[in-house]
Amino acid sequence: MAKQTVAATMADMFKSYGVTHVFYLPAVLRRMLMELEKRTEIKRIHAHTEAGAVYMADGYARATGRPGICMGQIIGALNICAGIRDAHLAKVPLIALTGGREANHRDRWAYQEVDDLPAFEPYTKMNAAVDDPNRLPDMLRQAFRMATTGSPGPVHLQLAGNTGQAIEGAEIDYDGVTEPRYGQVPPDRPQPDPDRVREAADRISRAERPVIVAGGGVQASGASHALVRLAESMQIPVATSLTAKDAILESNPLSVGVVGTYSRRSANQVVADADLVIFIGTRAGGMTTHFWTIPAEGTATVQIDLDPGVTGRNYPNDVSVIGDAKVTLERMAELNTPVPANRSNWTAKVQKIRQSYKDDFADLYRSDATPIHPARIVHELSEAMPEDAIVVVDTGHSGMWMGGMFEQRHPGQSYIRSAGHLGWAFPAAIGAKCGAPDRPVVCFTGDLGFWYHMSEIETAVRSGVNTITVINNNHSGNQALNGMIRLYDGKPTEKSNEMWVQNETNFAKVAEDLGALGIRVERPGDITEAFQLALKADRPVVIDVVSDINVVAPLAWEPAV
Repeated sequence: MAKQTVAATMADMFKSYGVTHVFYLPAVLRRMLMELEKRTEIKRIHAHTEAGAVYMADGYARATGRPGICMGQIIGALNICAGIRDAHLAKVPLIALTGGREANHRDRWAYQEVDDLPAFEPYTKMNAAVDDPNRLPDMLRQAFRMATTGSPGPVHLQLAGNTGQAIEGAEIDYDGVTEPRYGQVPPDRPQPDPDRVREAADRISRAERPVIVAGGGVQASGASHALVRLAESMQIPVATSLTAKDAILESNPLSVGVVGTYSRRSANQVVADADLVIFIGTRAGGMTTHFWTIPAEGTATVQIDLDPGVTGRNYPNDVSVIGDAKVTLERMAELNTPVPANRSNWTAKVQKIRQSYKDDFADLYRSDATPIHPARIVHELSEAMPEDAIVVVDTGHSGMWMGGMFEQRHPGQSYIRSAGHLGWAFPAAIGAKCGAPDRPVVCFTGDLGFWYHMSEIETAVRSGVNTITVINNNHSGNQALNGMIRLYDGKPTEKSNEMWVQNETNFAKVAEDLGALGIRVERPGDITEAFQLALKADRPVVIDVVSDINVVAPLAWEPAV
């Protein structure tokens, strides 16, 4: 065994697991950060806020499939905790390291003494304190193991000392043991029961109007090709959750779009009309099912998932299959189960539903209105997005506009979205770009979301992380507009605007002052030119698009009661 500091041990272990970036807010683990200078494969990204650092690690993890590493000292621990909530909701592998109380300081009113550990419990797969330096290697190994196995998720280690100094400064006998396989999702592929796979395939073959609802588990498993192969061989239309939006191309005639609340009308219509819904790698949660109304209660279902605690939880299943999504879909396709002759009637109806949506929204996609209609912004991005781009999208109206209207035109494009935390997208895009430096990374957010972590423009500039951020700027949180009108019985007052309208801000000017390229767009015909200019820039870019404050995103289509 080699005798060395815990700081050096951590740096060595990170390198062994394939970590390329750590995201942090000082002061934390200073010795370990110093050790990283000797291991040039790993870059240090110093953020402006703890939540920003977490979101960067989150975006990194989603872009790479490797655990994102984020760190903060004891006083920022709860900010770290708040940040990992989105990764918890989205099942993202994340390792959060925070400072904590030293054993001999507990219950003595030490500086900054608060027991933060319980706060992490609801949002982590593993939440532990490391008080003994000799335990750091095995605890870090377990952190990687827990973050990546089964349904991925965040873990938290609290290291003794306000900045972790009581752990990292100690010398230990390091055995050099690491498990690099747990540095990537998925490290294992649990095999499904062959009888359940056959039973599921037979049940699907008997359905007249089946539809697949693909979720984030499809993406985590790398099962997109297997999904499309099965759908095409059995002629099953495919709807996706927001997380799996890039699992099937828009041009595929079986693709009906994102289903649920932040959705495309055609997807909701097809799923509502199906006589069998095949949930794959999705928990069938509230957003994906529009609060369990699409499909309706009583609809027959088949569910494929890695987690046995998911299958049948929200819809009783005709057949449940426990196993890795990619392996299960491949096994199912190999059975060559016959497709009923009348399946063509269903796919023909699906085509009419798809086309009806496109026809009804065509005018919005090409709107020349000023201020600019957000549907036009999204359409221009669909047209101009590079073939290998990573698209990172905020929640709220950003998620609604992009989830329903943005179109994946190329198999090399990736789509990553917030699981519900406004402001997540911009720092997450910085992290995604760190993980995929050779790919264009495009963030779509609103002005309300951009305000949260605007300071991270300086982080991107200082660190040379060249993202493109498109802001749908209507100087408001106008997702609240219709609610305000109802609240005031159809007669909102001027004072009511205080609850959702903000000052008009030119974010392009702000970006320029912070060293980025800022582009202001006020006419719809200038969107594509601005975007092409951004793609050629050699620095971070903010495209500030002035949009109509009175235009709200379409609400989810619902079946008639």
